[in-house]
Amino acid sequence: MASSTLRRFFVYGTLKRGEPNHQLLTRPENGVSKFVGRAETTVKLPLVIGTRYNIPFLLNQRGTGHFVRGEIYEVDDGMMEKLDELEGYPEFYDREIQEMKLLDDPEQKTLPCWVYLLRSFPDHLLGFEMLTEYRDTPEKRYCESYNESTPEDLREDVKRDLQK
Repeated sequence: MASSTLRRFFVYGTLKRGEPNHQLLTRPENGVSKFVGRAETTVKLPLVIGTRYNIPFLLNQRGTGHFVRGEIYEVDDGMMEKLDELEGYPEFYDREIQEMKLLDDPEQKTLPCWVYLLRSFPDHLLGFEMLTEYRDTPEKRYCESYNESTPEDLREDVKRDLQK
């Protein structure tokens, strides 16, 4: 049985509406997920696309990059488990609470939200193009060919790519 406690999550990559993994948030069997609104970080962070899978990474390097745009969702424990699984938490990402500014709110109030940050990363990622907002594009198509691999295979591939 899913918990009735809802937590706010800020998503900035493939989980946003119209992006390749958004369906995870819309499947009732995964748990509860309610769209709250479009938002952006209140501190500048580097959002880059890396690895051969073209995965968006939000690097934990405050003050570098841009105010990153994404979406806020309220999710229950079941959905949070699915998000943790997709994001490889705690192996690849840390998750922490940060204030996010609601973009469509005339008062532009902020809300505390969980966000996944890549804490340990090779310095060369800071040389990648830093984005304000992620979009899956034909030039940098998010690669789902790993679907034939096991999650452990994917984790090993990404770990190897991030250590370069």
